[in-house]
Amino acid sequence: MTMGKRTALYTQHQMAGAKLVDFAGWEMPLHYRSQIQEHHAVRQDSGLFDVSHMLAIDILGKNSLAYLSYLLANNPQKLKPGKALYSCLLNDEAGILDDLIVYQLSEQRYRIVVNAGNREQDLHWFNKQAERFSDLLIEERHDLSILAIQGPNARQKSLPAFNATQQTLIENLKPFHCVEQNNWCVARTGYTGEDGFEVMLPHHEAETFWQRLLELDIPACGLGARDTLRLEAGFNLHGSDMDISTTPLESNLAWTIGWEPSDRDFIGREALTQQRDQLQPELVGLVLEERAILRKDCILTTEKGDKGHITSASFSPSLACSIALARLPLESGDYCQVTIRDKNYRAKIIKPPFIRKGKKAFE
Repeated sequence: MTMGKRTALYTQHQMAGAKLVDFAGWEMPLHYRSQIQEHHAVRQDSGLFDVSHMLAIDILGKNSLAYLSYLLANNPQKLKPGKALYSCLLNDEAGILDDLIVYQLSEQRYRIVVNAGNREQDLHWFNKQAERFSDLLIEERHDLSILAIQGPNARQKSLPAFNATQQTLIENLKPFHCVEQNNWCVARTGYTGEDGFEVMLPHHEAETFWQRLLELDIPACGLGARDTLRLEAGFNLHGSDMDISTTPLESNLAWTIGWEPSDRDFIGREALTQQRDQLQPELVGLVLEERAILRKDCILTTEKGDKGHITSASFSPSLACSIALARLPLESGDYCQVTIRDKNYRAKIIKPPFIRKGKKAFE
């Protein structure tokens, strides 16, 4: 493997025997032990992820809200200090450049966390759109590591790893809220379908904090488990389930479009408005009822004979079967045929998620 970028926790991953792989130009842990064990640890108890390959970007200044209101499909005017919002970042044709979370840290200060594979492209887009706004500062936070502590017991188990002041601040933190203290930002957000925290903290404090969490019996988990967890939760992966060629309306993300107020002009609004009244392909879940492995790009045939394709797929450790997200024509029925190596298999069509709060989420 050619040497990629490394997070502040790279030595910790090496010492723990992680299998390191290239991920968007970063050397990241795929797994430390069995990927399925790591998956079950998060679903049933707790797990710890290094996601420092993602980038935090601070937006500051008098026009920061006006800028974000134009930049994002969801409406940041809903935010208040300490609250978070999920949104798509769109181009003029409403194609999805990225998906992200924006946090309001104070009155004129926001933080956006973007995906690792889109860091450079997103920054270029942010700076380009900022040209029409004055009194605005875009600051890349290359000084911060990002850790995710996820699982039904993650919050309770991790509390002793924080200092006394932080514990008081985060003990009753609501979902999609955050607190900031001494350059630490703790948010009750995640990408696994489980409860937990995402913690942004200075690089030089990351190693000690990581160790404290391990000592509290919260095991390190790799990006392999993170992917199966997010798929079970029905969360889209940018570059697979959505990209610049798809819009939120085609990606099970209509709920993330902030249509109101109707006079808010945001990038992609006009294209979305035109598309709104047309029938779109939809992103659905598939559960394979036979023994086989679903794979990305497998071709699907609905009961009506329409064609679709799988956007991402995996074996589901929680359900012990193969699952996938797939783009299919609207109203495709309850079942479809999946072609795997010239053989057809029957798959059940569901509305994601597959798992909610650790339990099967469909009939």
